[in-house]
This record gives sequence, C-alpha cells and structure tokens, in this order.
Amino acid sequence: MFRRFLIRRVLLGVVVLWLVTLGTFFMFFVAPGDPARTLAGRQATPEQVEMIRRDLGLDQPILVQYGEYMGRLIRGDLGKSYFNGESVGTLLAGDLPPTLSLVIGGAVLWFLTGVGLGVLSATRARSPLDRLMTFLALAGVSMPTFVIGLLLLYLLFFQLTKAGVPVFPPDSYVGLSENPGEWARHLILPWVTLATVQAATYLRLTRGSMLDVLGEDYIRTARAKGVPEPRVIVRHGLRSALTPVVSQLGVDVGTLIGGVVVTESVFGLGGVGQAVVQAYVSSDLPVIMGVVLITAAAVVVANLLVDVAYALLDARVRLA
Repeated sequence: MFRRFLIRRVLLGVVVLWLVTLGTFFMFFVAPGDPARTLAGRQATPEQVEMIRRDLGLDQPILVQYGEYMGRLIRGDLGKSYFNGESVGTLLAGDLPPTLSLVIGGAVLWFLTGVGLGVLSATRARSPLDRLMTFLALAGVSMPTFVIGLLLLYLLFFQLTKAGVPVFPPDSYVGLSENPGEWARHLILPWVTLATVQAATYLRLTRGSMLDVLGEDYIRTARAKGVPEPRVIVRHGLRSALTPVVSQLGVDVGTLIGGVVVTESVFGLGGVGQAVVQAYVSSDLPVIMGVVLITAAAVVVANLLVDVAYALLDARVRLA
C-alpha cells in the first residue's frame, strides 16, 4: 500500500513539475521585455541585437526553444545565464546553502516555538495567559520582517558591539563545513527574525486546532479512564492537532526555499532570493526559471513528506 501511494505521489509530482515548466516558459516568452536588447545596451544597433538573439537561440520558434529546454532539464541541465554564460545550476548551487540554512534553521525554531506556545494557550483557554499569547501572535503577524530584522540588528548587534560586547558578528554568511560555530552565530539573528513572524501564525493555528481536538469524545474518554493529563494533551490531543500544522509547515518551507528575499537582504546573506531579484531586474530568464523549478520541486517534496507524516501523526488517516 505504501509503495503504491508513494509511486502515485511521485508521478503526480512529476506532472506538476512539467506543468510548472510549461507555464513558466510560455509566460516568460510572452512577457514584455527583450533579453537580447537588455544585453546589447541602449546604444546597440538592430544588427547587434539580432546577433545576440541568434546566439541565445531566441530567434527560433517557441516550441523548438521549449523542446531544447526540456531536453536540457532531462539531462539535469538548467541552462546558462544570459549575462555571464555560467551554468544556472552552478549559480544556484552557490546561492542555495545560505537560503537552506536560513529556512531549515528558522523552521525548526518557529515550529517548536509556535506549537509549544499554541498548546500552552489552548490548555489555558480564556485565561490571562491565553490573552497574552493571542496578543503576541497578533503583534508577530503584524510586524514586517524587515522591521524585526533591523530592530534586532540595532539592539543586539550595533548596541552590543558599541558597548564592547560583540556577541553577534557582522552581516555575512559562513558555510557550515567551514566553521559550524560561526555558521550558527551568523544565522542566529536571521533565524529569530524569520521565526518571529512565522511562529505567530503557528501559535494561532495550533491553538485553534488543539481547542477543536480537546473537545472530541475520545479526549473525554481518555480523561475518564484516568489517563494523566500531560499524556492526554501530548499523545492524544497534540498528535491529531498537528495535522493542519504540519501541512502548513510543508507549504511554508517549500515556498521559502524559493527565496527569503527580505531577511536575506537585511542580513546580507546572499541566497536564492537576492539572486532571483537580480535576475528579474536584468531579464535573465534561465536563472528565474531555474529558481521557479527548484521552488516547485521543494513544494512537491515537502507535500509528499507531509502526506506521509499524516499517517504517522493521526491513526485515523490512511495512505489509501
């Protein structure tokens, strides 16, 4: 059963990725702007523009271009940048580590914080603590990411460094393989920035889901049998309540891998977000399409893992 389920989901993911390539390719083909003209510059003659267009293969029919593009994808080739001729795969391979480090570390932090506070709020519904959690969730959702990042930089980097206590390093990214300790130090503030906004959403989602689950008959039955309250909350309540939370986590992580532009920019981490912004400004279509494809693949894989997690978290869910 599990094998059939996995095969169906993988095939569905392949179809989704193909539709993404089809949609993005044709969308960019008909989008305004001419990469050949951008590359040639304002002073270029029509002959120079046409020569660049021919070198890039943009003078061929759209179906021929798409066929060549799919042929490269099947071979694992995302194409080459219009501007420097470098492989898109190579470019993104250099930009992915900061983004993956930021998103995965931030996801662990916001998931644990949001779920923990959500359970605490739900088990003390309508208490002063619950109202405080609701206020914090509303404040976290309302605060723009760049404001939180700049506040953390000012208070925990600038002021501490000015006072002679340089706890946090300046804006940059250090690879995990180079120095794990420095890797973590450089990412603490970005993690907290990203988690502050996301944890607020998970707090509200967990609270609402827990309140629904705690009103179910099987929870009352477990309590009537004398099951200890912590076990009722964690083993019976939280497992079922986590289903929508895990679903949201899969979507968020997959989407954010496509680029956490604001956080990456505030902390100078580089990453996929800044790369795609630069590619958009310069009409570097292969880079943009590569990022879109990687993001779609991340979402597909994340949702596949979420579907499997459903059956592990909630016994009422079956893979069939």
